[in-house]
Amino acid sequence: MNTSFGKLYLIPTTLGDNEPLEVLPLSVKKIIENTNVFIVENEKTARRFIKKICSNKSQASLELFALNKFTDASDLPSFLDPCLNGVNVGLLSEAGCPSVADPGSDVVKIAHLQNIQVVPLVGPSSILLALMSSGMNGQGFSFNGYLPIDKNERKHELKRLERLSFEQNLSQIFIETPYRNNKMLEDICNTLNKNTLVCVACDITLPTEFIRTKTVMEWTKNTEDLHKRPSIFIIHKS
Repeated sequence: MNTSFGKLYLIPTTLGDNEPLEVLPLSVKKIIENTNVFIVENEKTARRFIKKICSNKSQASLELFALNKFTDASDLPSFLDPCLNGVNVGLLSEAGCPSVADPGSDVVKIAHLQNIQVVPLVGPSSILLALMSSGMNGQGFSFNGYLPIDKNERKHELKRLERLSFEQNLSQIFIETPYRNNKMLEDICNTLNKNTLVCVACDITLPTEFIRTKTVMEWTKNTEDLHKRPSIFIIHKS
């Protein structure tokens, strides 16, 4: 690593609207206090988070680069120009840890190519927290992101993941757009074997946190409303 370069800090955020220092270590606060250049997904929410964790920090001093679905990939290298000039940059996640199920991984890749030191900071990952609390295999697992929206394609993918979990002893993790969570659980119950284990972990770290692992048959009697509640789904057939 070039020691004259600034560092790229991977800065986690909360998973919901709770006090940052309830779930984030002081090291995150210290880095934000001493950093003025950030790569963020949404400027408004990023400024709100920075103000919440460092109330005395001047908003006018911040330089923010937007990294989202509208960002031109050719612009990404320029986001790290401050590092090349000896200035630290923070990559700030919208929720949880940067670069995991997140567009930030493209920036991290560029940092490595440019010999910029990448420093990951400790914070909550909904994927790992869900797996930790599921009671399923934490030594062999796969994160699959979003499943297909098309009903037939989704059914096929659910069966494929169930088969993989059985054949390779791999817990299969996936997510859904929050307003479709109830439909996802319904599709799981209508598609998978009645004895397949399903963990639903939603609102992780929040006062409304709900984490349960039950069989498909038991989930058919579910009364918990998952609508618009950030959730992780894990399945495992043994």
